Amino acid sequence: MSPDMRADSNPTHGDGVDNTLRAWRTGIDTYQEPVVYMRRDCAVCRSEGFTTQARVLLTTNSASIVATLSVVDGPWLGHGIAGLSEAAWKALHPLPGEWITVAHAPVLDSLSHVRAKVYGNRLDAGAFRAVIGDIAAGRYSDLHLATFITACAGDHLDLDETVSLTRAMIDVGERLDWGRDLVVDKHCVGGLPGNRTTLLVVPIVAACGLTMPKTSSRAITSPAGTADTMEVLAPVDLDIAAMRRTVERTGACIVWGGSVRLSPADDILIRVERPLDLDSEGQMVAYVLSKKAAVGSTKVVI
Repeated sequence: MSPDMRADSNPTHGDGVDNTLRAWRTGIDTYQEPVVYMRRDCAVCRSEGFTTQARVLLTTNSASIVATLSVVDGPWLGHGIAGLSEAAWKALHPLPGEWITVAHAPVLDSLSHVRAKVYGNRLDAGAFRAVIGDIAAGRYSDLHLATFITACAGDHLDLDETVSLTRAMIDVGERLDWGRDLVVDKHCVGGLPGNRTTLLVVPIVAACGLTMPKTSSRAITSPAGTADTMEVLAPVDLDIAAMRRTVERTGACIVWGGSVRLSPADDILIRVERPLDLDSEGQMVAYVLSKKAAVGSTKVVI
């Protein structure tokens, strides 16, 4: 730990003015959820009434994110310091020691739709657009995400809701256009160890002259996802530019869907589904079809 971040090594280091604290990278892995750590006796915490699990807006000169607050009582965090988890640090990209402005996160109107779904109400297309838009923008905490996932699980999405969810997930990300009428794809419902058809099908299809830009997921409820298995053989963290180069050169690719901004809410929701061990039918259909549409596929075998 850097000496100037410990409370006992620099007791005179005070909080900044105008709700500002200095950024410090804690190195704590919070499973991709942005978390900020602040002392309980921090002037910003006291003045704003922040408590643990509060959603706070962190802003630098170049970026801003919404993070979940964890309040610290121990001496490991210094005065005037905002400790950032690895996910928060990577999302905010501050310079070491840079001043961060801390404020209350904006109220999320879309949470009213999540509460409505919890109580068994149907959601229309506008409601799904609002929820998925906030999810893709990183405004939902893992608690919010888990609530939405659980409310939709167990066949609690009818056909119209599944269609609306699918379209909302497509709309919040990029959509690829390969400039050709026939772009093919396939999807297998996994969950079985050793069930690896994609790694065989994709090169066969490409060898037949078809275009197949395949995005695959990491494990949700199975021992290993397709992307996990492919990563043993080749990198799967390709961005869209690298994905395009690969497809133009070989006719196909196998990449992790989380590395390209195609239906980005899918990867955020899957991250929370994994520890919940949930993969309900309506959500699964929406996730799969949104990825296929976003990647530009015109014909899909499921």
